[in-house]
Amino acid sequence: MTAPKSYFVKSYGCQMNVYDAERMGELLEADGLSRASTQGEADLIVLNTCHIREKASEKVYSEIGRIEKAGRSREGGKAMIAVAGCVAQAEGAEIAARARGVDLIVGPQAYHRLPAMVGSATRGERPVDTDLPTLAKFRALGTARKAAPSRFLTIQEGCDKFCTYCVVPYTRGAEVSRPAATLLEEARKLADGGTREITLLGQNVNAYDDGAGTGFADLIAKVADISGIDRIRYTTSHPADMTGELIAAHGEIRELMPYLHLPVQSGNDRILKAMNRSHTAESYLESIAALRRVRPDMAISGDFIVGFPGETEAEFEDTLQIVRQTNYAQAYSFKYSPRPGTPAADMDDQIAEEVKSDRLQRLQALLNEQQLAFNAASVGTRTSVLLERAGKHAGQLIGKTPWLQSVHLHAHGAKTGEIVDVRIESAGPNSLSGVLAERKAA
Repeated sequence: MTAPKSYFVKSYGCQMNVYDAERMGELLEADGLSRASTQGEADLIVLNTCHIREKASEKVYSEIGRIEKAGRSREGGKAMIAVAGCVAQAEGAEIAARARGVDLIVGPQAYHRLPAMVGSATRGERPVDTDLPTLAKFRALGTARKAAPSRFLTIQEGCDKFCTYCVVPYTRGAEVSRPAATLLEEARKLADGGTREITLLGQNVNAYDDGAGTGFADLIAKVADISGIDRIRYTTSHPADMTGELIAAHGEIRELMPYLHLPVQSGNDRILKAMNRSHTAESYLESIAALRRVRPDMAISGDFIVGFPGETEAEFEDTLQIVRQTNYAQAYSFKYSPRPGTPAADMDDQIAEEVKSDRLQRLQALLNEQQLAFNAASVGTRTSVLLERAGKHAGQLIGKTPWLQSVHLHAHGAKTGEIVDVRIESAGPNSLSGVLAERKAA
């Protein structure tokens, strides 16, 4: 096979995969490849997969088939195909046996070896690497990054919670926190390149502990002290790790944005226990109340699973009640789907598909109503917006408010990377529109 000259990474799923895709791109570019504008133009296509959703592996096989079909009419023949991410980790051997068109398979903790694996594939080998040496990966990646107005920074990977519906402990491994000194070096390099906002990432990001005296609230404070970093976010949090120190940080650290993604999954304690979630509905609501005491404008996002095995109608109503009590700015909601190898997949009382669909529809109607109301409340206000990228129309820029709302505006004279004052003029369910009110210094 001819050595590829260009690459394209297609990512599925969570923000962690977005970060991983950025790092894979940086590795490939350092090895001499250029990023293709579209998947069809690439000599190497990396499918960066997610195993959380239902039928994740089937979607990967379908995409592999599409790439192979397109390759039959592509000048230069079929592109090299790499399957990366959590599906690669969970089903690497099966992919190798079932999808002969795949040239290499690499798990989420081994992609620092991707350039070498591409070289092996070029020589006719078919490498598979699904080892789980998390810190070895980060040591190999180093701290050099491409800067942008807003960047992800993975600080922690893996999960020790073992929720009964979730495959993450099996595909990402045990919880591991990166050393604070390394993270701060990476954050400083991003800031020096023009990054204004950093989102700290982890499967259980607020469980961060580097083992050398730096906890999560400490790390946030240290990142906030870096010159040029004006905004800090983090995701995904676990309610059990919302410590008093972390809650207090939301009231004390100006750079920490008033938006928190805090998944609850269910509003019923029996279902939470069956999920092996270590919080209750009451403790969750207490954390929200404490956050809003120190930061009254705190917006909350969440995750929900409906139709978990054995869930009754009354228990589902408890979920609707916790939604009403919390009043979400945004949320993600899904029907429970069995993941092979997880305890919940073998539980009795699996819920009928039509019941799950009905409950999801009712939950999403309420969540969508709350999200639209949250956005509508912004109309007529002035807020700061970090300009991140150009829009579709001439002179249009797109940025984010402190509450992670996407804003479209015509900001003549402004440029990406600036934080500008914007007057919000209209709102939809997914974005806002505004006009430049007053410039702030870059």
